[in-house]
Amino acid sequence: SAIFNFQSLLTVILLLICTCAYIRSLAPSFLDKNKTGLLGIFWKCARIGERKSPYVAVCCVVMAFSILFMQ
Repeated sequence: SAIFNFQSLLTVILLLICTCAYIRSLAPSFLDKNKTGLLGIFWKCARIGERKSPYVAVCCVVMAFSILFMQ
C-alpha cells in the first residue's frame, strides 16, 4: 500500500537510504561487491545516504514531524 500513498512511499525511500548507509558503515564490503544489477540499488542508496547526509537528515526530521503531528 506504500506505492499508492505518496507520504508512505517517501517514508519507505528515506528508511531505505538510511538503512543502506548504516549497513555500509558497518560492513562496507557487503554492499561494495554489488554495484550493478538489482542489488546495486542498495549500493546507490548507501551512496546517497553518505554524500547527501545533511539533506537526508533534514528530510527525516521533516517526515517525522509530519507523521507525528500532522496525521
